[in-house]
Amino acid sequence: MSVSVYDIPVKTIHGEDVTLNQYQGKVLLLVNVASKCGLTPQYEGLEKLYQDKKQQGLEILGFPANNFLAQEPGTNEEIQQFCALTYDVHFPLFTKISVAGDDKHPLYDTLIHAIPERIGEGPWWKDLVDYGLTPNPKPEVLWNFEKFLVNKHGEIVARFAPDITADDPRIVQAIEAELAKA
Repeated sequence: MSVSVYDIPVKTIHGEDVTLNQYQGKVLLLVNVASKCGLTPQYEGLEKLYQDKKQQGLEILGFPANNFLAQEPGTNEEIQQFCALTYDVHFPLFTKISVAGDDKHPLYDTLIHAIPERIGEGPWWKDLVDYGLTPNPKPEVLWNFEKFLVNKHGEIVARFAPDITADDPRIVQAIEAELAKA
């Protein structure tokens, strides 16, 4: 029997112990975020998507992670303040976790094993290598802002590469398809 994402313990950005059980019946987009990354401006598009679709049942859940070039160095309080002041983020944020390596959070272990292949892995990955960086090998999370889509029943249904933005038709269509399902 597999572990449901709903049952895995997490902490809100304020340190409260919770599970994702509170989001049953909603479509979830889980994103590992960072405030000092070249992809950080994606917060703007994620917030817009959240505002556009939250009434239809979408929740975007941000999980700060410091796994990639220490691009999320702040405390949980600093992260929350940065997101609020810089990008006016209203979607839920959680405490900083590890999304890769030996100390990978069980949530990300579950996500990665459920969907080992990501949609949209294009030239951006090669750009990282050209800059002398070593992205994680498949199936691990490649970089900050990788996205996992979870349907209303808690099933992980899609995974998107970090450079797939919130307004990309592939992500929008996948979300809308899940929101339309019973």
